Amino acid sequence: MNLNITGHHVEVTPAIREYVKGKLERVLRHFDQVTSSHVILSVEKLQQKAEVTLHVKGKDIFADATDADLYAAIDLVADKLDRQVVKHKEKVSNHTHDNKRQPAE
Repeated sequence: MNLNITGHHVEVTPAIREYVKGKLERVLRHFDQVTSSHVILSVEKLQQKAEVTLHVKGKDIFADATDADLYAAIDLVADKLDRQVVKHKEKVSNHTHDNKRQPAE
């Protein structure tokens, strides 16, 4: 998986980079068909914002979160992504099972 982390008005330190990688690995345990991900960390006045876009086959999954603390914003966005990825995985698995046809008699 290709991981791209960008900081707008915030320096992406190695500690922040490792924290984001750890949170995304937790999300990817549920669904391993993610081709790339783009993380944008930004500061707007007193609010820290984290945005993540996951590129999966046939769909892009986007989530964002805002908090006073950057690490808390990363936690929130990871939780949102986790729920969305599980929902997408269930849709994909249900869709493939519905297509199986009964043999003709």
